Amino acid sequence: MSFQKRLLSGEFVVLAEMNTPKGVDTSQLIQNARRIKGRVDAVIVPDMDDGVMRMSALAGAVLMHQQGMEALIHVYCRDRNRMAVQAQLLAAYALGIQSLVVVSGEEICNGDHRDARAVDDLDELGLLNAVRLLEQGTDLGGSDLCGAPSFTVGCAIAQCRDEKALDRELELAGKKVEAGAKFILSPPVFDIRRFESFMGKAKSLKTPVISTVYLLKSVGAARYIATNEPEAGISEELIRRIRKASDREMECVRIAAETVAALRQLSQGVRIVTLGWEHRLPDVLDYAGL
Repeated sequence: MSFQKRLLSGEFVVLAEMNTPKGVDTSQLIQNARRIKGRVDAVIVPDMDDGVMRMSALAGAVLMHQQGMEALIHVYCRDRNRMAVQAQLLAAYALGIQSLVVVSGEEICNGDHRDARAVDDLDELGLLNAVRLLEQGTDLGGSDLCGAPSFTVGCAIAQCRDEKALDRELELAGKKVEAGAKFILSPPVFDIRRFESFMGKAKSLKTPVISTVYLLKSVGAARYIATNEPEAGISEELIRRIRKASDREMECVRIAAETVAALRQLSQGVRIVTLGWEHRLPDVLDYAGL
């Protein structure tokens, strides 16, 4: 069953996020994808995530399709103007990619090409409107298309520092839903009770929420997030658990898997983000019972 059909039917969906290579050697990407084929419903391919120049998400998604796996791509206007992003969307549909996640791209200053100029021709709502117009057979210039695409489009909710910020983010998410978003990706979940509180508010959107689970990878990574993003909810207890483990790497895998398993009762799906450790995806799925 396709990702779109599982989403519409209300079934739990499992997504794995996989970055494209910084270069043209796709062997590791394909090898990691083959390890999880049949175990996830689709792969999300970011587009130059964290502002790091990589092979395009469109190419990565096509490679997933060649392996018999469904793929979603990130779409935003940080690197493309409205003409280029519409061309990208038409190309994606022609190449078999029918699911998108409209997101806000990370700032260029945090990436590896700091002299690059951000475009940001459209914001997320503008981009969702562009997708809707294309589906109606018209581009942003008012010209008719020769054949219209049809996408399943999602959006994302950013991590929020307090309840007021969350309320604003949920209000914005509501506008994204009105503009055509059919599912929502949550911020990373490290505290189940916090996520339950989040879902208590997000349910008002009446849109499927796919929760996000990060594989922390190390004590240092956990400490960095806890210090710089306290709103993420990484506790001292969680950090101590990793530090005291005889095999810290495997303990991080177990923590991610336990979070995935717990979220099956709270959301309509999960996105597993391994932050470069895609080879660990099978272990997370194993421990989570998926």
